[in-house]
Amino acid sequence: MREFAFARLTYLEAEGAARRGAVLILPVASVEPHGPHLPLDTDAIIAEGMAERAAATLRGGGTETYVLPTLAYAVTEFARGFGGAISISRETATAILTETLAALVAQGFRRVAIATAHLEPAHLESVREAVKAIRQTTGVETLFPDLTSKRWGRMLGDEFRSGACHAGRFEGSMVMARRPADVRGEIRMSLPPNPTSLSRKIRDGASDFRSAGGDRAYFGDPAAATAEEGELLLDILAGILVTAVREGRSE
Repeated sequence: MREFAFARLTYLEAEGAARRGAVLILPVASVEPHGPHLPLDTDAIIAEGMAERAAATLRGGGTETYVLPTLAYAVTEFARGFGGAISISRETATAILTETLAALVAQGFRRVAIATAHLEPAHLESVREAVKAIRQTTGVETLFPDLTSKRWGRMLGDEFRSGACHAGRFEGSMVMARRPADVRGEIRMSLPPNPTSLSRKIRDGASDFRSAGGDRAYFGDPAAATAEEGELLLDILAGILVTAVREGRSE
């Protein structure tokens, strides 16, 4: 949404936003396969939807809020071997995010929140490392609601809690809500459920989608996805982000 876009500001407007204590939301995503039916930028679609809805809610409550340009590349090692997977190292991902946050803090922004639905463990660790580095060097707490925490995860439905939620009903519903034209509908409806818990397989030592039981880069039930459920899930994700901003702390 144009009115939320930080990149559409002039430098004078950005300086004014920093002086006024505006909230910034940074979507962090990946470019990786999400089954044969969803686009490679699925994580960006979800993170941006989460960020935009949170910004609308915060603005509606009187808090000046902007959405930063998306950091689109992350650690995506679990997708190796599939076309379109673009992974960067954990060290590089941590450095990019840390330096981005440091640049914002140096300009006077003190309330920056991270919106991410890319759940690869090394990616989440890179975000935690960046948040810690900024805290230690500047004293500023970056707001990062980790969706894998018990507090937030329990709000996101049965498929999410099962761990079988990569390109299945959970993610597919949100892409259908935001970018329905990018969903390959006939393929989606032809896919059988894959109830294998990716999160459990990761804990057991799996190192990529195929070794975890995802030969077609999806886990969950793509055919069960609906745009209506996607709208509800995006609202929940936005609410999680809003809560983190209002509480002023990460979990």
